[in-house]
Order: sequence, then structure tokens, then C-alpha cells
Amino acid sequence: MNYKFKTQPYKHQLKALELSWKKSYYAYFMEMGTGKSKVLLDNIAMLYDAGKVNGALIVAPKGVVGTWFKQEIPEHLPEHIESVPVLWQANITKGQSKKLGTLFKTGEELHILIMNVEAFSTSKGVDFAAKFLSCHNSLMAVDESTTIKNPDAKRTKNICKLSDYAKYRRILTGSPITKSPLDLYKQCDFLEPELLGHTSYYTFRTRYAVMKTARFGGRSVQIVVGYRNLAELSEKLKPFSYRVLKDDCLDLPPKTFMKRIIKLTPEQEKIYKQMKHLALAEMEGKTMTTATVLTQLMRLQQINCGHFTADDGTIKDIKNNRIIELLDTLEEIHGKVVIWAHYQYDVATIVEHLKKEYGDNSVVTYYGLTPMNERQGNIKKFQDSKSPVRFLVGTTQTGGYGITLTAASTMIYYSNGYDLEKRQQSEARIDRIGQNFPMTYIDLMVENTIDERIVKALRKKVNIATQIMGEELKSWI
Repeated sequence: MNYKFKTQPYKHQLKALELSWKKSYYAYFMEMGTGKSKVLLDNIAMLYDAGKVNGALIVAPKGVVGTWFKQEIPEHLPEHIESVPVLWQANITKGQSKKLGTLFKTGEELHILIMNVEAFSTSKGVDFAAKFLSCHNSLMAVDESTTIKNPDAKRTKNICKLSDYAKYRRILTGSPITKSPLDLYKQCDFLEPELLGHTSYYTFRTRYAVMKTARFGGRSVQIVVGYRNLAELSEKLKPFSYRVLKDDCLDLPPKTFMKRIIKLTPEQEKIYKQMKHLALAEMEGKTMTTATVLTQLMRLQQINCGHFTADDGTIKDIKNNRIIELLDTLEEIHGKVVIWAHYQYDVATIVEHLKKEYGDNSVVTYYGLTPMNERQGNIKKFQDSKSPVRFLVGTTQTGGYGITLTAASTMIYYSNGYDLEKRQQSEARIDRIGQNFPMTYIDLMVENTIDERIVKALRKKVNIATQIMGEELKSWI
């Protein structure tokens, strides 16, 4: 096609498009940081230019739906295409209803609906998606498609049923297999029923899993104890998928910065508003010291992280989505990862969940509570390619200086500090001699809160610790 890219593709992106753009179904098994969002948007645009589609439904996790709407579409969709993108909101106000209505106006525009995957557990979300797909020649895509790997989940069943309405179907994920090869079945079933040659999940499981009968409380249950015929399964994937690892894409820029958006729970939102009001009240008519300012920022950020230090020094947990978003993000990443948190309490929380999810030997720490005689050993384990250690979790205060962590090319900031030097030094732990691959830095953050302000300031090279005072702090909180 004589297609005009808005942003120039890398070689692996161009190959992905060449392999897939005309096909009814395709899987982009592309690791986070390799630009699979751009590939999908160019694919949609090519089909639109060819007169094949006039609508697209993009299904994504909560942490990235906003990124699709605010960043990916404006950045990569060609300017010659007049588009109508709308972000689904479960709370349909008059204003939101009006926006949703624009998706059904007649015209030449490309209509794009972006929905979070959780919406497909509700009849309202499913019904609206069905209406949208029925009214357009559509492409339907599931970003981070491991969110539909569970064959028994309501949203998985609904999304797979809706695929019948779409002329073209795509799945995108960096790690199609997160726990077992059986994860593939429903992802591929969304693309095309019986795509892997089996009429049901259970016949698929019989072919590729080794089962054993176990008894629990007087009941007999079948459990998976191993896998088989995996070479055969791998061959079946090749005709409709393209696998890309970041470490294989040497044409990528040396550094890519990404965001994952977290939504506050109702409990967090309530406490955050109370603390914000209290902080502003304390500032009225008072001289603020740097220490006081940073304390106010710290309290607000702690609430976003899911805990709160009371005046008596005790730490109270607050129901939150942050650790869930971290685990969802890790499912998209291949290889070793460095994770920084600003608070020791968060380091302990992260380690607890990683051990539960990936095993006791999957993680080491480097922070204030890591014994001095264990620190160098932890780095050695992390740097060893043969070691089972996949994650290093620490604080930039302790681990951000002087150590080499080039076994990883991905770094996640679970929460940020306020000191620019610590941020820059911590970024450099993977950006050192010995690093042979492009690097990805991911910030977890809550939009329209102190999280977002901190990330923006640090990326603009602002040292918050020394520059935020008095009246200026009011605009922050």
C-alpha cells in the first residue's frame, strides 16, 4: 500500500505490519517497549484507507486505556484520517452520553471506542460494545490479552462472543504465557474459534497438559502436573503470530519512558481529599519549611501507595490497586526487572507479592533493611543469567548509587522520591557499560494527584526537594 506513516516505524514494526495487516486475525506477541500499540494503529489505518473498516474497538486494562486515548492515538494515527475516538466511562453522564453518541453518526470518519477490560463483566459494557461493532465494519483488538486467559471468567466469555461481530481481530501481549501454555487457548479462541485445532478448552488441555487425579475433602479433582507436545503447539502459533523481544530490537531508541495509570479506590479517594484539605489549611498564614513541605507531599503520596503513617507512627493499610497494576505490568515483560519504591513499607509489600506469584527465589532486595553482608550477594544473584532471581526491589536512597544492574533492561518506579539526583542515579543502574539492549523505564502513577506532578517534575529535571515551597506547593496539592 501507498501508506503514509505519521511516525516512522522500526524494522520489527514494519515486519509485523507486512505479516499481518490484511489478515482477518493476528497476534502481536511483542514485549512492552517494542511499540505494539503503534503497529495496531497503523494496521487499523491501513484497513481504513483500503475501505475495509470504519470502526475499531480497543480493549485494554485500566492502567493503559487512558494512554491509548491521550497518547497513542494522537501520536501515531495518521493526520489524513479524520477520527472520532471515545473513551468508555461506566458512569454515563449527559456529557459522556453525548460523546458516545458521536460514535454512531454517519460520515467518513474512523470511529474508535476504547474500553477497559473490566467493562465486559457488565451487561452495560457488553451491550454497548455489541451495538458499536454491529454498526460498523470493525477491527476489535485486546491489548494485554492475557487478561482473557481464564476460560471461566465472565469477561473472557463475553469478549470472545463479541469477536463474532468484528471483521478483523487482533491480540497484543508481551507475554502470551504467564503461568502455563494453557493461557493461550482463550486468547487464540478470541481470534478464531478452534484456531489451535480443538473444540474446547478441555480437549486442548488434554492434548498439552499432563493431568493427575487428586482428592480434596472427599472430592476428586483433575490437576495439571506437567506439559507435553509444546513443540507442536509452538508450530501452530507461527502462521498467525509475530514474536518480538525488546532485547532483539537493536534499532529501538536507547531509552523509552512509559506510564501505567492507577485508579484510586473509594477509600483512598476519601482519605486523599481529607489530607489535601488539611495540608492546605495548615499552610494558610504560616511560614513553610522544606521539611514541612516534603512531609505534606509524603502523606499524600503514601495514601496513593496504599498506606498511611499516623501521628503515633503506626502504619495503616488502605485498600488500593497499585500492587495489582505492578503485577499486571510484569506479566507483559520478558526477563529481569529492577523495581524502585520510595517507602520501605512498599518494598516489603512488593517482595511479599512477588514471592507469592513467582516463588521465593525470584526476588532479592537492596534497601535500608537489607543486611549489609547480603547486599553484594543479592547483586551477584541478580546479575547472574543462570540464577532464578528475576527481580531486584529496593529504594533509590540505598540502591540508587554505585551498583550495576545491567542484567535488566527494564526499570519500574512503583513510587518516586522528590530528589532529582536520586532519580537520575537510579536510572543509571541499568544504563552502564555492559548494557547491550534498549532500556524501558515505567512509572506507576495516579492521574491528577501528587503522583503525576512528581513524575512530570522529575522528567523535566526539576528537583522537587529544593524547589517546592509555600504558595507553589498549593498548586501541587
